[in-house]
Amino acid sequence: MHDTLPRLRRDIDVMPSPIAEQPGLLLRDPFRYTDDVLVIPPAWVALLRCLDGAHSMLDAQVVMTRLAGGKIVPQSELQELVTILSDRGFLDDEGLARRVERAHDAFRASPVREETLAGSAYPLEREAIESLLDQRIDGTAKRTLCAPDADWPLAIAAPHVSPEGGYASYGAAYALPESSDEDLKTFVILGTSHYGAPERFGVTAKPFRTPLGTVEIDRDALSLFVKRGGDAVVEEDYCHRTEHSIELQVLFLQYRLAHPFRILPILCGPFVDSLVRGVPPETLDGNARVFDALTELATKRPDLVWVLGVDMAHIGLRYGENEPARAYEGRMLEVREQDERRLERIAAGDAEGFFELVHPEGDALNWCGYAPIYTFLRAMHTRRVEGSVCSYEQWNIDEASVVTFAALHFQEK
Repeated sequence: MHDTLPRLRRDIDVMPSPIAEQPGLLLRDPFRYTDDVLVIPPAWVALLRCLDGAHSMLDAQVVMTRLAGGKIVPQSELQELVTILSDRGFLDDEGLARRVERAHDAFRASPVREETLAGSAYPLEREAIESLLDQRIDGTAKRTLCAPDADWPLAIAAPHVSPEGGYASYGAAYALPESSDEDLKTFVILGTSHYGAPERFGVTAKPFRTPLGTVEIDRDALSLFVKRGGDAVVEEDYCHRTEHSIELQVLFLQYRLAHPFRILPILCGPFVDSLVRGVPPETLDGNARVFDALTELATKRPDLVWVLGVDMAHIGLRYGENEPARAYEGRMLEVREQDERRLERIAAGDAEGFFELVHPEGDALNWCGYAPIYTFLRAMHTRRVEGSVCSYEQWNIDEASVVTFAALHFQEK
């Protein structure tokens, strides 16, 4: 009996290569157990399908030889690619286990949550960040669209897309009134956990660091949430190490506010059960307990400002669809209409109506912000919340794929 080949990791990103000179499938690790990015040429993609924990090297050789028109592909060539994948951390093997242990140990030992996007999504230096945002957010340094005496919103929703694609919506979301230095605010940031476990809510007590400074955690709010939230709350969730949906909100808050503030960062895992069974998320006791905990927190702490770090639809080749997508063209015109219907329910504070638009077909629009948005609406169910849509955008993240997003402000009626 031949030994089986190791399994390709199921938790990596696999997408069409965006590099014209290097066609094939791009592999990257969102958990950062490896920083390497690989492009598998088209002729070798079939080998990846054999890395399922069931096929042997001989099985793989038969498959590859058949695809080569009968020309025998030596096992040594197959092993070479398997070795590369293992050495780079893309296979579920002993090498990966060691990488995971080192990464989790390092995160637990770190006194702060370090920035992960500096130097890629935004500059490394404070001065460069401030200069860039001064130019890109409506072309005016720290511009606010709110009247000087305007009340602070109860909540805002902002994108977490790369800033280069969403400056208009970031600017609209973070058009906030001025507040005094003595007014120490706490922001409850509900972010999408793109790779977190379903029906789980990840928190960390680590301060968030960016090139604009370090933001402390509101430990009283964190303690209440952990105590009341039950088993669905994951303390010191490793996903915080690499997830960008909260980091970008922290950065824009730091840019916008001239004084210290605190945060309660909560990563919301996908509500898979609700999409599979077509039932509201609170049908699961774990979700219901978290929603109740956040409602209690909102009641006891009326000073809190809520921030949703959310994108919306994901359409096109990058997201597993068969047809390319272009912003504001073709099918994306229909997507906009569907997005706007959902936004209307969100702005009305209507959790049930929002859910009824999301769950058919398991969410055909692939809204990654579904869980944080629904969590917020359920947390506010004892209050009369009203929102306004400040901006709506579609952005081609690559030539064949589109992400949609918006900016909203919420007030209590």
